[in-house]
Amino acid sequence: MSSTARPQIDVLIRRLDPDLPLPSYAQPGDAGADLCAAADADLEPGERTVIPTGVAIALPDGYAAFVHPRSGLAARCGVALVNAPGTVDAGYRGEIKVIVVNLDPRERVSFRRGDRIAQLVIQQVEKARFHEVAELPGSARAEGGFGSTGGHAAV
Repeated sequence: MSSTARPQIDVLIRRLDPDLPLPSYAQPGDAGADLCAAADADLEPGERTVIPTGVAIALPDGYAAFVHPRSGLAARCGVALVNAPGTVDAGYRGEIKVIVVNLDPRERVSFRRGDRIAQLVIQQVEKARFHEVAELPGSARAEGGFGSTGGHAAV
């Protein structure tokens, strides 16, 4: 394998909307494949909605797909995904849908059928075995939580 070759897995995909493109990678080396909107949606400031993508997938066991936001939509329009990243488990066979929210305080955002609305990142995931214990082993961080390492002027 050359240094530029990327490992690939085969993912079965069912096109639920024959007029929409399948997810695809915009550039070589991209981690996320673009997902398109299967329906129009208009969101006023603060509104959220669920947008279908017109595709369903079957992942191999040991993999999950994660629905990530598109940075351009966030920067230009204030669009975010409510549960980012959304998790698509290997056993899920339903349509992939994207929960979007308009965080812009003043402007409406409109999505049209075929717009690229999110990215699908497929990753191998480990299955954990949980072992209950009376106490956890120590660490340098210990119980330090949100903001405990600083890094912002307000801290």
